[in-house]
Amino acid sequence: MVRKAFVLGAGLGTRLRPLTDWLPKPLIPVVNRPLVTWAFDSLLAAGTTEFIVNTHHLADAWLQTFPEQLWQGRPIRFVHEHPEILETGGGIANIAPLVRDASFWVYNGDILSDLPLAAVERFHREEGHLATLVLRSSGPNPNVTFDAATGKVRDLRQALGTRPDRLHQFTGIYLVHPDFLSFVRPVRESVVPAFLRAITEHDRLGGIVVDEGDWWDLGDSESYLDATMALVRRGSFLGQSLAGQRIAPGAQVDPAAEIDGLTVLGEGCRVGPNVRLEECIVWPRANVEAGARLQRGVIIP
Repeated sequence: MVRKAFVLGAGLGTRLRPLTDWLPKPLIPVVNRPLVTWAFDSLLAAGTTEFIVNTHHLADAWLQTFPEQLWQGRPIRFVHEHPEILETGGGIANIAPLVRDASFWVYNGDILSDLPLAAVERFHREEGHLATLVLRSSGPNPNVTFDAATGKVRDLRQALGTRPDRLHQFTGIYLVHPDFLSFVRPVRESVVPAFLRAITEHDRLGGIVVDEGDWWDLGDSESYLDATMALVRRGSFLGQSLAGQRIAPGAQVDPAAEIDGLTVLGEGCRVGPNVRLEECIVWPRANVEAGARLQRGVIIP
C-alpha cells in the first residue's frame, strides 16, 4: 500500500485572485473547512499515512491552519520552497530524499474529488510504470493522449505531435515510482517534460481512466462556487455528512436577512439586516453590509 503523499501547496493561485491574496489556494474554505483537508481525506481512504506539502506563497498560513502539523492523527511535513517557487517537477525533485523508498502519491492542492483510488494503486503496482496518471474521459481541459489498449499515455498537450481522435482530462492526481525521480530536477520546471521523457525514453508512463465519483479543479471563482454548491446539494462527501457545516456556529445573521439554502457562512462572519444572499460563500470574519443583494458571489474579509 502507498503510504506517502506529496500534496502541492506552493502555487500562487493567480487565477483565483483576490481570494488567494488572503490564503494559499489549497487553504480556501470549502463548506467551512480548508480545501486541502478534502484531499487529505481522499488520500487517507487510499491508505496514506504521511503527508508532505510544499509551501511558498503565504507559507505562514499553513502552520496557522495546522499548528500541530497533523491531520486526523497523521503527520504533515512542510517543505518550504525559497527564494522561488519550483513548480511541479522541481517540487517533486526537491522532496526526493523523503520519497526514495517506495511509490508515492502526488496530488494537486487545488483539486476536490472523491475518485476511488484503490484501482489506480493496483494498476500502478502490476504494470510497473514510472508514473501512473489518473485520467477522466472528459473534463474542462482534456490534453492527454491515452492508449486504452495498452494503458499507456502517449502524449501530453500534443507536445510529441500526436493527433488522437480524442483527448482525456488529467486530474492532477498520480502515482510516482522512485525511478521517476531521475527525470526531474530541483529547478523551476513543470513535471510535463519529465512525463514526456518517460514516454520517449522508456515508454513507461501509464494512465488509468477513473470516471466514477466527482472531480473539480478549483482554479477560478466560478469553479469554486460550482464545487461548493454541488457539495451542499449532495449533503455529504467522502462518506462524511455535511449537515450542520454550511452555517458555522459563530456566524452572526441579522433576523431581517434572507439566506438561501445553498449559501455557506463562515465562522465569525456578520450578515447585516435586509441582506439577501443566493448561492454565495461568505468567508470567516467577512462582513456583508446592510441591504446587500448578492448572487453567486464570494465575500472575503
